Amino acid sequence: MDIGVVGGQVDVDRFVADWRAWKEDRERDLADPYGWLALVSLDWLEDAPRAYPGLPGAWWQDEEAAHFDPRGAGGVFHDGGPVTAPLRFELVQSGSGTRVTAGGVEIEVARRGGYLIRVHDPEAPVLRGFRGVPAYEPRPEWVLTGVYEPFDEPRPTTVGAVVPGLSHVYAAPGVVRFGHGGAEHALTAFNGRDGGLSILFTDATSGVTTYAANRSLAVPPPAADGTVVLDLNRAVNLPCAFTDHATCPLPPEGNRLPFAVEAGEKTPHERS
Repeated sequence: MDIGVVGGQVDVDRFVADWRAWKEDRERDLADPYGWLALVSLDWLEDAPRAYPGLPGAWWQDEEAAHFDPRGAGGVFHDGGPVTAPLRFELVQSGSGTRVTAGGVEIEVARRGGYLIRVHDPEAPVLRGFRGVPAYEPRPEWVLTGVYEPFDEPRPTTVGAVVPGLSHVYAAPGVVRFGHGGAEHALTAFNGRDGGLSILFTDATSGVTTYAANRSLAVPPPAADGTVVLDLNRAVNLPCAFTDHATCPLPPEGNRLPFAVEAGEKTPHERS
């Protein structure tokens, strides 16, 4: 990651400008009319078909899949086409969901232990009242260098969730080690985007100035020698920090840092 180094010195003006541009993009994504801030409900599907207030047709689950029967409702779409017959959704546990569009809302189907449906509505109060995300001012000293150490084989790792009784299982490819305050620290990493890593963590600010349950850090792909850059100025809140209709994972055991990471996003206005 280029943080603007000129002649061995950090170009602070460039560093801050890059962070502000990143923050604007981040808040623009959060303000997506059908994104996380647009959630207005979450319901766990039952074994028998049933209707849900304001939604078309009937919804249910079995041991393998979720099901939707439009029951003659019009204006319902999935994968770009109208829904005129029952649909079956067999999804990956803790993976991406799929969406059914009905009128002005999108109904997300996801598998989190059992199957759930949650409604994304562009008129959601949280979305309409969004004022951006409070954050610490960016500081170059919170850009740390670490080393990624892959496991011989990815390790299945079970973590808790913000929803009581729910858990998630991910494959952890390795750990990231880095030094801070004269001590070495190690964090379990999950796979991230575009060959990078994703780290869930808490620290001494959690529950004080930052969201108590977790924050997430995207880490660019490791260099050939395993070196990674940890820009903690870009530590972000997960969706559960903004809405009660999310099922976010908690950090793996051991991913609590003993020092205060006074960098990145703070507790959202929505939780203040």
